[in-house]
Amino acid sequence: MTIQDFDIQVATAQHADFAPMICDEMAESAKARGTGIAQRSPEYVANKMLEGKAVIALHKDGTWAGFCYIETWSHGDFVANSGLIVNPIYRKAGLAKAIKQKIFALSREKYPEAKIFGLTTGLAVMKINSELGYEPVTYSELTQDENFWKGCTSCVNFDILTAKGRKNCMCTAMLFDPAEVQKQYEEKMQKITHKATLLERIEAAIKKRLEHVMAFDFN
Repeated sequence: MTIQDFDIQVATAQHADFAPMICDEMAESAKARGTGIAQRSPEYVANKMLEGKAVIALHKDGTWAGFCYIETWSHGDFVANSGLIVNPIYRKAGLAKAIKQKIFALSREKYPEAKIFGLTTGLAVMKINSELGYEPVTYSELTQDENFWKGCTSCVNFDILTAKGRKNCMCTAMLFDPAEVQKQYEEKMQKITHKATLLERIEAAIKKRLEHVMAFDFN
């Protein structure tokens, strides 16, 4: 089984029937890990599909293989790619990474100026996030929207989060800041331009010196 056996696409109304199965697997997966997630109803997940704010992976035989959706916070200033799940029978095929890449691209398309963040305890997800340009941050750099943090009440570690004043918990916070990425890109281009200019000056100096030497030899 390879990634070519799957179709990863933006979910639509035609995929709404998969919502109950997806929600059940989200709950079972969280239970197996011993961690919690913000519990969502099939209606909530189906609505994300209707809004075009979700990505679904389907096996070539038509069964659902994976899912992830977009949530917005702080009036669209922050975006989270939530509910990433892969059907157990299709794990180890690279689906999680492919779905994350697709939902990340969709988030950038819909909310180009928003900061994209995530809270996770999974090392695999952290690695994928790093490859996409996320950086580890403190909880204070995430959205302070109360509705987001209310979603943590269903997590088994909620008491830890509360005891620590919502400053940290078992999850690692990661953030993709488009403004910071653009700044880093511009700084990199400035360095490249500077090096190119310096090289041109060196080449010009060498050429001038060679011309001088050749003129001296000729005389």
